[in-house]
Amino acid sequence: MSKPRTPSVWLSRTAVNGALALAVVYMLFPLVWLVTAATKDAGGLLAGNAFSFEGFDLGGNLSRLAEHNDGIYFRWYLNSLLYAGLGALACSLISVAAGYAFDKYAFPGKEKLFGVVLLGVLVPTTALALPMYLLASEAGIVNTYAAVLLPVLVNPFGVYLARVFSAGYVPDEALEAARIDGAGELRTFWSIGLRMIMPGFVTVFLFQFTAIWNNFFLPLVMLSDQKLFPLSLGLYAWNSNAHAEPDFYPLVVTGSLLAVVPLVVAFVSLQRHWKAGLTAGSVK
Repeated sequence: MSKPRTPSVWLSRTAVNGALALAVVYMLFPLVWLVTAATKDAGGLLAGNAFSFEGFDLGGNLSRLAEHNDGIYFRWYLNSLLYAGLGALACSLISVAAGYAFDKYAFPGKEKLFGVVLLGVLVPTTALALPMYLLASEAGIVNTYAAVLLPVLVNPFGVYLARVFSAGYVPDEALEAARIDGAGELRTFWSIGLRMIMPGFVTVFLFQFTAIWNNFFLPLVMLSDQKLFPLSLGLYAWNSNAHAEPDFYPLVVTGSLLAVVPLVVAFVSLQRHWKAGLTAGSVK
């Protein structure tokens, strides 16, 4: 009889936990730096003491952030919330409706059309910025909120995800029962399909919210009025000025710390929908 093989030391629980701990430290390192650096003034940042809390001045940085240029930072904050919140919500609804239609309905050329949608996943967004600018210029919406909102309403990857979720979470039997009870197609989608596919809706929303919140190149191309800037573009403008005026460094770092908050809140508050989705598509 052959001797039982002993598990490799690299597969032991200690090794796995150690690797996970290193990964956590690696991912949290920039956030820790951001938190501590936000408590420094320009001198403390340039001195290289960002990881210490010596010279704690977070309150002063927040005050200067609110006062600089009549509080334009919080105007950028509201702009980002508008772009990301409204854009992600509308995009998620469009993506879920499209994915549901691709999954549940049969129509000529369905798979070919879906293939065209998937081709959109392969095209980088930076390559589309110039064509979108030319279209926006023809429509006369350059340097407006619509110039940033309209292009983010379509997400090919979101349509693909929605179709996968629809196939896994929405049983055909539930839709047939609704139709037998006299519900129309829109009522069936809104009352049954959308509720069952809610985990997919939340997933697409979070992906799109994060993408729009961090979007930089599209606003850079479309906008020139600082009052319309999102946070990403506004902080970039401040960081460009920091090379000549070091007092901008604390504003940029403190502003970047506050910019992380909506992403954390969105992920923490919406994660329960993923857990609920484990049984969302069950049939009695």
